[in-house]
Amino acid sequence: MKKVVVFSQINQDVLARLQQDYQVVVLNPKLGDINAQIRAEVVDADAMIGAGRLLNQSNLAAAQKLKIISTVSVGYDNYDIDYLNQRKIWLANTPHVLTETTADLAFSLLLSAARKIPQLDAWTKQGQWKRTVSAEQFGVDVFGKTLGIIGLGHIGAAIARRGFHGFNMNILYHNRREKIEVAQAFNAQYRDLDQLLQQSDFIVVAVDLNSQSQALIGEAQFELMQKHAVFINIARGSVVDENALLEALQQNKIFAAGLDVYAKEPLQASPLFELPNVVTAPHIGSATAETRNKMANLAYQNLIDALEDRTPRYLVNPKFE
Repeated sequence: MKKVVVFSQINQDVLARLQQDYQVVVLNPKLGDINAQIRAEVVDADAMIGAGRLLNQSNLAAAQKLKIISTVSVGYDNYDIDYLNQRKIWLANTPHVLTETTADLAFSLLLSAARKIPQLDAWTKQGQWKRTVSAEQFGVDVFGKTLGIIGLGHIGAAIARRGFHGFNMNILYHNRREKIEVAQAFNAQYRDLDQLLQQSDFIVVAVDLNSQSQALIGEAQFELMQKHAVFINIARGSVVDENALLEALQQNKIFAAGLDVYAKEPLQASPLFELPNVVTAPHIGSATAETRNKMANLAYQNLIDALEDRTPRYLVNPKFE
């Protein structure tokens, strides 16, 4: 019987289906060092499924017949692709199914930051609503403003669609290459990064993490933004220099920020938490019951395809290049 190692919590229905047909080992961090468990169980594993663990040469070296790692995520920066290619181990992910819900979150953060929803929620519950609100409680309008999107992939395009059709926004975008057909649907205009930062009222970062996007937004970029700009990051934390962001917010170089991702996660303490003009979320881009179920089922199908000698549909490294 083929062996599947589950290296993080997964959907219980998916787990039950795996257990019907395979020898399934579920790792448990409560039982000791998780990396030690991985190293022990990967020796004779045929497949692995999960998310949120760093899987590299140090904990995969002992694998003798590992065919696939199926990650319940779109991002794969926790995986050493070069090493997986060297070992001819497939890595499959779950793209597209979380596009719409992640775009929803981007706009949730944008609207919350623009209209000061978290601050005013606390203000109201604390009994401070004793008179008509004053300028201190005022936010900024969203409708009809300019939305700059950095990264016009599937999620970036879904954000553009919401801005264009829902809020009559002028759409600007920056991407490694122009996407003329996608942009035409939203009358989106291409800008170089500096132009986009200078011209946008709202800036949403939706790029993949790679060598080009690492520390893409730093002090120089925040200096270019307008004082009323609202900055949203739903990409990866290390795309943004958090110290530069902190300074920009503290010195009111920008109006507000909405963050779902951070350089270090989970983030337990940060000076960002002390700022009233920051809306924070704990990396919940895909965190709805419906979307997580879709992701789990897609990861399951990727894994099953590999174990049944079919090529999974969504492979990060299909040709081990």
